Amino acid sequence: MIKVLVNADDFGFSHGVNYGIMDCHKYGLVNSATMMMNAEATEHGIELAKGVPTLKVGVHLVLTWGKPLSNNVPSLIDENGNFKKQQAVYGNPQSIDLVELEQEWTAQIERFIQAGLEPTHLDSHHHVHGIKGFYPVIKKLSDSYQIPVRHAGSHFKQIQTVTDLLLTDFYGETAVPDYFIELGNRVKDVSSVEIMTHPAYLDHELLQGSSYNQQRVKETSILKSAVLPSGFSLL
Repeated sequence: MIKVLVNADDFGFSHGVNYGIMDCHKYGLVNSATMMMNAEATEHGIELAKGVPTLKVGVHLVLTWGKPLSNNVPSLIDENGNFKKQQAVYGNPQSIDLVELEQEWTAQIERFIQAGLEPTHLDSHHHVHGIKGFYPVIKKLSDSYQIPVRHAGSHFKQIQTVTDLLLTDFYGETAVPDYFIELGNRVKDVSSVEIMTHPAYLDHELLQGSSYNQQRVKETSILKSAVLPSGFSLL
């Protein structure tokens, strides 16, 4: 039996995202979510998560959206005090001071814990924890907090990952109604797989703050009606 973690990213981004995630858990396949700790609806997400203990909740580490929780992290921000854009981080990861990165990601994890939640795993917005140069930081945080992390490639060799395999293609045009039932034809020779998803209902914050917005409504619809094939069960 292959265990499946259907994780909803961006918990806390907006009320519409939060409600979409909760509905996909209550009525669908989503059994896990990871929360952004620097978003407008983070507190709303914390309140919802506390009311639904069956939903696994981890930390969605942020480096490329919004503002940091920490002070004095100049290598992480632009001239307006916002995190650098995704293109800037991926284009020049050497510009990120690893001490500052550890400081900020620690602050995000600590805010989650101080809210009264226990993180089930770590991943990141725009998958930045998978950048090879950042591996020492994510490895140290995983070891220090004893939290597994989202699989991020072949260089994740000495770190505890939440599953053996990560699938990121339930997204955009490839988020299709038969995606989950076809897993049996795609996933073999592993004991566990994580599927990254982005369910949500549209609201003003999502429309203004993310270019991936209307597609999330389609994901929500699919996730509320999808079933797993024989040989797979939720983790």
